[in-house]
Formats: sequence, structure tokens, C-alpha cells
Amino acid sequence: MKKLCILLAILVAFSFYASCKKEPKDAVKLNYSIFFPPSHGQCKAAEAWAKEVERRSDGKVAINIFSGGTLLKAEDTYSGVVKGVADIGMSCFAYTRGRFPVMEAIDLPLGYPNGKVATLAANEFLKVMNPKELDQVKVLYLHAHGPGLLHSKKPVKSLDDLKGMKIRSTGLSAKVVKALGGVPVAMPQPETYEALRKGVVDGTFGPIETLKGWKHAEVIRYTTDCRSIGYTTAMFVVMNKKKWDSLPSEVKKAFEDTSREWIQVHAHTWDELDDEGLQYTKSMENEIIRLSAAESEAWVKAVRPVIDEYVREVGAKGLPAAKAVAELRRIIAELNKK
Repeated sequence: MKKLCILLAILVAFSFYASCKKEPKDAVKLNYSIFFPPSHGQCKAAEAWAKEVERRSDGKVAINIFSGGTLLKAEDTYSGVVKGVADIGMSCFAYTRGRFPVMEAIDLPLGYPNGKVATLAANEFLKVMNPKELDQVKVLYLHAHGPGLLHSKKPVKSLDDLKGMKIRSTGLSAKVVKALGGVPVAMPQPETYEALRKGVVDGTFGPIETLKGWKHAEVIRYTTDCRSIGYTTAMFVVMNKKKWDSLPSEVKKAFEDTSREWIQVHAHTWDELDDEGLQYTKSMENEIIRLSAAESEAWVKAVRPVIDEYVREVGAKGLPAAKAVAELRRIIAELNKK
């Protein structure tokens, strides 16, 4: 009898909780596809954003999260949002390289010092350039990870040390590796741990948060702090255009106000994750190598052709590639001063 009373009490409490959480019948239900796994800090930041939008809209919208690419794969997210498979989507511009030629400038090795500068720069760049390539969606906001650094099994203190090393890299970072004298080896992030462990590759390029998030600190010994050529990967949060146009003005305001504030949330989250990655790799007694001023300048000079190639190829399409790079350099410099 006692157990039955306890069970009834639990059921009553659950029913009360469910009734409190019940969505209004007229709430607009939206599906949000996120490529990050649910445990990742950026997924958690996105979930908090969704809850805040719901709160500020007074329950007029209900956002259902599909994390880990369960609704749309990372590379299919943008197209899926355009087609209405998902109402909202988060992924990387780089996963559909060539579709966003102007926005791809953000990913160039321009020397991003941290995730905050990268994220703020990406959003300011979007505002300044306002490229037509994003006209098919409503862009809510962007964010971008901290500087991509070199993590390796043996020490790399100079370009000579890097020459001929097999480095896991994808997309633009593959061009960076080649420019530095390494041998780029393309592979998805989930395969990198085993490739490093088995010696298939000698190192990997990526933000320092991967050392904890993907446990790479267990299979590398050194990180070369080459943030003078630090690249980033810009990520978008976009909504289906028809769905956006159908929303009442007060709901649109809830989305825009929250999104504007969440730029800082994601920026802070990236830096926190990088710090966690740094502390984790130190706990494994791995070494952080700082390049000398002369060597750092040599790396900057080595990757300059990657930037020049972007300007040449994208400019040949009649797009403002040179302006894109110039604006990014200006924005990064201004943010660094702050």
C-alpha cells in the first residue's frame, strides 16, 4: 500500500509538471537540426537559445531539437532548411564548399586569436558584406571556433620540422597544410583519433578544444601554437525563409533579440571549450610549443598564397573577394584592439 501511494504521488507530480510544460495549442512547432552531438557545449548553447526564444515569445513557438545530425547530416543542413526538411539548422559553411564563396573568406588563415574574436568577426563581416548567396534563408546568427592549431605526435618548432609530415586536415585547412610543407590527409573528425593512434597520420589541425572534446590529447604529444595563421570555421544558424515570413512580428522580435545576445554566448562557449582542451592536454603532460617571432612570420608568409588564391579564384567570378579579405583584416584588427 505504501509503495502504491508513493507511485500515485509520483504520477500526480509528473502530471502537474507536464501540465505546466504543455505547449499552447496554437504554438508554432519548429524543428531545429544541429550537427553537434548533444554533449557538446555548442549544442547546449543552442538548446538554451531555443528555450529562451520560446520564453520570450510567450509560448507562441515550440522548438524541437534534433542534435547529432539525426534530422539532417551536417553537409545537408543548409539545403534541408531551404527545402523545409528542417525549419532551423546549424552547420558549417565549409561543408558545402563553393556554395558560399563570399562567406568562405571567414575561414582563411587570417590569425584569429580566439573564438570570441572569430565569432564577433563572422557576424560583423556578414553585416558588412550581406552576400546574396544567403538570400534563400533567414540568417539568425553565426559563430566560429577558436584558432585552428597543429597537434602532433612529434615536436614541430619550424617549417622544416613540418615538411613531409602527414597531417589530418579538411577543406581549407588542407590547403594550409600543403602551403606549410606538410602532406594533407582528408578524413572526418570521428576517424582522427584512431588514425593518430595507429600512426596513419602524424598530426591534425584543429581548435584546441578537440584535444578534450575528441580526446586527441591521448594520442598526440605536442601542440604548436601557430595562431598567427589561425584559421576558423564559420557556422550558421538559419531558418527557412517561408517559415520566417509566416511568423508574427512579435515572434520575429523574440528570435532576433535572442539571436543577437547569443552571439556572445557562443563566443564565450568556444573560449571556455578551448581552455578546457588546454587544461586537459596539460594534464596529459603534453607540451605546448610557442613559435619564435621569426618562425611565426615565416608561417604567415608561407600561407599567404592560400589567401591570394582565394582572392584570385573568387574574384574571377565577379565577386568582391579582395574586399572580403580586406574587411576581415580590418574587423579582426579592431576587435583585437578591444
